[in-house]
Amino acid sequence: MIEYHDHEWGVPVHDDRKLFEFLILEGAQAGLSWQTILNKREAYRKVFDDFDAEKIARYDEAKIKRLLADPGIIRNRLKVAAAIANAKAFLQVQQECGSFSNYIWSFVNGHPIDHKIKTREEVPCTSKESEAMSRDLLKRGFKFVGPTICYAFMQAVGMVNDHEKCCFRYQEIKK
Repeated sequence: MIEYHDHEWGVPVHDDRKLFEFLILEGAQAGLSWQTILNKREAYRKVFDDFDAEKIARYDEAKIKRLLADPGIIRNRLKVAAAIANAKAFLQVQQECGSFSNYIWSFVNGHPIDHKIKTREEVPCTSKESEAMSRDLLKRGFKFVGPTICYAFMQAVGMVNDHEKCCFRYQEIKK
């Protein structure tokens, strides 16, 4: 978790494949700890074709059965089906908006929100932006994208800077 915090969490991401990876992993995390997902991240990359949305969108029932038999990932049929549905919706957004990055960053007007957090207790679970994102993603056919999952996604990909102001990463990311 320290490695993830110190080098990845909260850093603004604009690469579509990386954004898609975080979207799938955040959905897989629902009801579980982020540590569990980080421990399985490499397995996810392997079995989900390095988060290639075009490949995932074409997964058939045979591939789904192989995924559900793989102990390296969360073997939940709804979460696996969500990854496939999300790949299809992701590709549609890319076509419509030019990139998923253009679309997703529009929820924060293209710039990270700085909450100027002083203590962990101040970190919200949702925001008006995550609620709007959730509504729009659901309307577009995405799954496992409730407001709390969307907020965690926003934190992970740097759409919000929720590092505490006293944390060394706060100023690094702010720059």
